[in-house]
Amino acid sequence: MRTCYAGQVSAEHLDREVTLFGWVHRRRDHGGVIFIDLRDREGLAQVVCDPDRAEVFATAERIRNEFCVKVTGRVRRRPEGTTNSNLKSGEIEILCQQLEILNPSVTPPFQLDDENLSETTRLTHRVLDLRRPQMQRNLMLRYRVAIEVRKHLDALGFVDIETPMLTKSTPEGARDYLVPSRVNAGQFFALPQSPQLFKQLLMVSGFDRYYQITKCFRDEDLRADRQPEFTQIDCETSFLSETEIRDIFETMIRHVFRAAIGVDLPDPFPQMAYSEAMALYGSDKPDLRVQLRFTELTDVMKDVDFKVFSAAANMDGGRVVALRVPGGSEMSRSEIDGYTQFVGIYGARGLAYVKVNDAAKGRDGLQSPIVKNLHDAAIAAILERTGAQSGDIVFFGADRAKVVNDAIGALRNRIGHSEFGRRTGLMQGDWKPLWVVDFPMFEYDEEDARWVACHHPFTAPKDGHEDYLQDDPGRCLAKAYDMVLNGWEIGGGSVRIHREEVQSKVFRALNIGAEEARAKFGFLLDALQYGAPPHGGIAFGLDRIVTMMTGAESIRDVIAFPKTQRAQCLLTQAPSAVDEKQLKELHIRLRQVEATKA
Repeated sequence: MRTCYAGQVSAEHLDREVTLFGWVHRRRDHGGVIFIDLRDREGLAQVVCDPDRAEVFATAERIRNEFCVKVTGRVRRRPEGTTNSNLKSGEIEILCQQLEILNPSVTPPFQLDDENLSETTRLTHRVLDLRRPQMQRNLMLRYRVAIEVRKHLDALGFVDIETPMLTKSTPEGARDYLVPSRVNAGQFFALPQSPQLFKQLLMVSGFDRYYQITKCFRDEDLRADRQPEFTQIDCETSFLSETEIRDIFETMIRHVFRAAIGVDLPDPFPQMAYSEAMALYGSDKPDLRVQLRFTELTDVMKDVDFKVFSAAANMDGGRVVALRVPGGSEMSRSEIDGYTQFVGIYGARGLAYVKVNDAAKGRDGLQSPIVKNLHDAAIAAILERTGAQSGDIVFFGADRAKVVNDAIGALRNRIGHSEFGRRTGLMQGDWKPLWVVDFPMFEYDEEDARWVACHHPFTAPKDGHEDYLQDDPGRCLAKAYDMVLNGWEIGGGSVRIHREEVQSKVFRALNIGAEEARAKFGFLLDALQYGAPPHGGIAFGLDRIVTMMTGAESIRDVIAFPKTQRAQCLLTQAPSAVDEKQLKELHIRLRQVEATKA
């Protein structure tokens, strides 16, 4: 049996015999002595195969990369000058006494230490990709994070309860993944977008502190921080206020970061209203490391000759903002053109700017084709409100508020994260958490001409805001909160509606009639009538948290078997066609569709 993991062998094992199992990371023949770097999930150990042991040496000559082997040998110090301070086992080596090939390997499609692999190659050969030390570290960290979450919540009396994977299709913001029922012809289960309804039912059932680390499913457009199936740390508790709930889970996140990666997050986390976040950053998940803010100019641009500004300022729901970049006048025209193309991704039709060559000269110290179309009051407001100094550049966004917020908010992050931003101190700090609170209950969907829930339809309104539900839903604020870290939303939750009459009012505000509400949520409405307690909770994205901890670029790097951006598994070739017999059993007939290549 194994004595210990290869990566854990150290000077503590000197002169002891050890038995190790693992894979050949590298084989080196140095003038008659063969060195094997043996790898397992804990790291590497150097094995020395001496020609004095003929049988061992003959086996070592046959070994190649990724062979699975068993090694028995004596631990000794490495010769002076050959130690490796980057490895826990870097002071020692194992003089091999027995070497057994447990299973040979064909030539791998890539070297495991190749840092330039395409994601397609990695995901197609995911089994080998997961052998790479970085991926092993990522998944081991994920495991440690999950363990620390469980330990912390267990100490607080939370109970881990599973909820169904096959459930009812309910509107929760994204498309459901549907599962046809063989037994009930023409009917479908849905995979859960979250355990939201069930955890509320558990509160009504008297399990006042629930959690679950569970899979959730959403059929939505994918990107670096999204997957069709993802893992949620789902939590709910009864009889606590909004502030008390946030305090519990802020403490949990601080504990997890300290225990898993040795990072001490601020105590307490700062708090910001949604309205302030949108006003200053154009985002409800601002990256506070970036030292740039919006300056509101809508009110002073209504009568300027520059139509791009005046049209937006006078538009219903329009907005004009400035983004001052200290020292930004050094940016070249090509850099500015690049930023102009970048904001176009978010719907902006251009990117106006002013270079401040000499702030003391006012209009005469500014360089921009738009200055001649701005009156003196507008020029003065730009300089005064932004606090622009000589050597700065000021960018502008003018359009519908959503376009401005999305485009200039993204530009703010782009500049802050750039080499220029880091060099000039526009990017500061390593970890910047934030609570965003006081979200609106609803937002208006112009296309469908109706109000929709900003979070989900079970979020409680702020005290007293029930009065707005019928006549002025846009004024209604929610007892909702998001935890943001470095520009990523890592958790979100709310206090829930626990009274049936309030839940019915919210459904009416969402234009969900009594019949539709009964059909979709009847089981919840019924449960709320049986003495439902005040309750609320939060859900954290485990994948996102671990991605941030590892510094990975995508959550695919912390998920063992992820999907591509086309929602495909390159390893198993899923999704795939099924045979006609299976379809008949499910009472499904496919329409004839034109075959397309992936």
